[in-house]
Amino acid sequence: MAELKADVLVLGAGMVGVSAALHLQKQGRDVILVDRNEDAGDETSYGNAGIIECASVFPLMFPRDPKLIFQYALNRSPNSLYRISELPEFLPWLLRYYLASTPARAMQSAMAEWPLIQRSLVEHEALISEAGVPELLRRSGWLKLYRSQDSLAAAVRDAERVKQYGVPSEILDNKAITAREPNLTGDFAGAVYWPTPGFIADPGALAKAYAALFVRKGGRFVVGDARTLTQESGGWRVNGASAREVVAALGPWSDLVFRPLGYSIPLGVKRGYHLHLKASGNAVLNHPVLDSDLGYLIAPMNRGIRLTTGVEFAHRDAPPRPIQVERALPRARALFPLGEPVDAQPWMGARPCLPDMLPVIGKAPRHPGLWFDFGHQHHGLTLGPVTGRLLSEMMTGTTPFTDPGPYSVERFG
Repeated sequence: MAELKADVLVLGAGMVGVSAALHLQKQGRDVILVDRNEDAGDETSYGNAGIIECASVFPLMFPRDPKLIFQYALNRSPNSLYRISELPEFLPWLLRYYLASTPARAMQSAMAEWPLIQRSLVEHEALISEAGVPELLRRSGWLKLYRSQDSLAAAVRDAERVKQYGVPSEILDNKAITAREPNLTGDFAGAVYWPTPGFIADPGALAKAYAALFVRKGGRFVVGDARTLTQESGGWRVNGASAREVVAALGPWSDLVFRPLGYSIPLGVKRGYHLHLKASGNAVLNHPVLDSDLGYLIAPMNRGIRLTTGVEFAHRDAPPRPIQVERALPRARALFPLGEPVDAQPWMGARPCLPDMLPVIGKAPRHPGLWFDFGHQHHGLTLGPVTGRLLSEMMTGTTPFTDPGPYSVERFG
């Protein structure tokens, strides 16, 4: 078989990789998209809450409240889970996460990410229109429910805090919650409604639609193994494809590229699970709904009501342990009338995270032609298109729409 040649190889066909490939294509580059799967969006990008979180000014940092930290340490938080036997493996990363979450450093991360968050929905809207899949985007916003007065008061303070950045919200009492979601049942202190985020009813289908657009515009999508990446005179090679430049956009598997090349990047993973269920009778869910105090979310996906969990700290490739799904399911059934599962078993995925909750975007300092685009933490769906645009501007010498400095790999030494 004749070798495929291009200007750029993009490794990884999740939301981040597909978006980078599309934007490089828009800049006139001939691109080959490489993934181990035959279809785009079948890994991390398949399983998420479906929210394009353009209202998320402040990233999810390590808590500073001693009571919360104690709760996490005792494995009593509904938002996280870990095994004591695996603690030595991820404790060093957690320590870096904690140190990066001081108020000053957390604000620094928030302001660095804000230019990306601001443009996230706009960039998606452009690609959705071009891909011809407007039905996948719903402008419903989402709800965060609170069951205690203390947690509601903290949420109200956060909502007031983000208003200075032009992000609107609405505080709901029980009557207003029922007006928006008549089929919810529970004893709530209140809720915060975030109207501006978009909702994708099938995140995996959106990644596939973007990949189909890439192919329609002349791009090539091939099955290949990123572990075969080799540097050669004049460029890079993966399996039977070669190019002058290569982009590592492999999410939680990006270490398969950077580690053999000698880069020490503190990439961690936060695993998560989801399960689709039917709605009972004529019950309808109008928005994604986060049951904040109980640590799960339900979202009205095309496949059914998607129940998603909090974070599991574990090795990326460890066998699935859907304990959080089992714990959340009776709580979710008490909140909303759920029927039988649609899935045979819960899905598991891994979110790629850096300790400062910022992605790595930019060139590798010691290998000409190697570029990084990974570590989008809880915002892979949200940030894929906007970081793809930024990366393409950097790679083609176009003036970047925002300063890429905060996302440089050199920040880790």
